[in-house]
Amino acid sequence: MTAMSKPMPLEQFTRLPPAHAVDCVDGLAGAIDAVAEHAAASHRFLRYGWFAAALRAYGGSARTLLVARESEPVVALPFVARGPAWLGLAEVAGCYWPFRSFPVREDAGTEAMDAMLPRLAREVRALRVGPVYDGDPGLELLKEAARAQGWGVLDRFVADSYLLDMRAAQNEEGGWPRNSTLRKNRFHEKHLGSHGALDWAFVHGSDWDDAAFDALAAVEEKSWIAARTDGSDAKFTREGHGAFWRAAAADPVVAGMMWAAVLRVDGEPAAFSFDINAGALKYAIANSYDPAFGKHSPGKLLYYRNLVRALADGMVLVDWGAGDSGYKQVIGADRGPAIRDWLFLRPGLPAAAAKLLRGMWRRSGQ
Repeated sequence: MTAMSKPMPLEQFTRLPPAHAVDCVDGLAGAIDAVAEHAAASHRFLRYGWFAAALRAYGGSARTLLVARESEPVVALPFVARGPAWLGLAEVAGCYWPFRSFPVREDAGTEAMDAMLPRLAREVRALRVGPVYDGDPGLELLKEAARAQGWGVLDRFVADSYLLDMRAAQNEEGGWPRNSTLRKNRFHEKHLGSHGALDWAFVHGSDWDDAAFDALAAVEEKSWIAARTDGSDAKFTREGHGAFWRAAAADPVVAGMMWAAVLRVDGEPAAFSFDINAGALKYAIANSYDPAFGKHSPGKLLYYRNLVRALADGMVLVDWGAGDSGYKQVIGADRGPAIRDWLFLRPGLPAAAAKLLRGMWRRSGQ
């Protein structure tokens, strides 16, 4: 620089975006937890142990796409092959409840997906993501980047979700729960107590053991799901999805998010409400009761107690998921984001086929 030259103003420098490195590893990557710990609070259960539990319960051999920004992992996408190998189809690993997605750091941007997609295209012809909620952080970034890079993007509607904002409901005229509801509950509790001593308890964290899961399964085995179906959709029985939840509880962080309210009558499990607590958000995964006590509404009594406890613990929002909107709306829940399945088809012939597949894919939704 000569004596007469002046330094270049800072605004004339172009700041380069941080570099992203992409890798694809066999199995589940240990870095999944590092990403999940910095994901949105609603997604921090998407840990290594969560995906490992799904593989153990439902089978499959996983691979994991990792995106690192300046050596820090920001995206972890575990996927498993589906269908004949020659089709090149895969789906995000995991469990249906509360949704099937993958962890993304809160501060990740579309550039992370921009970097990941060319490698994903080398691994699969099509990737299914979901069922997952509209607005899911990883989904939204992936959609934006995929469309920009010429991927085919298909969606199919699965169901509406229902959300209860307990704090807002408390501030409404009459409050929440309403005094009339509490009076009815006390009436039912009194008559339920005629069957034996009532014990209301909560299970979480290190409380999860075989006995705790057996209690939930015992209620399901007496419930309508056993009487009216083949039982394969039960959450905690050996014939249903019990293997997944027992395996997921092996991760102490996930176990700390798993929460159950349990009612026993004379020492026998009579009702339960099972959730995942994610920060100020409670995912209501399953609830059931013994129909022998049905006329006293044990399930209703239990979940009101459970929600009052959630409020005391600083929780604000309850995500009731899909299905049976009647009782959810009676509680005060409103329609929330739609739940959809997404199919991403890589550029070229797969993406070109998207137009032909769109109608078929949408009609296959539930």
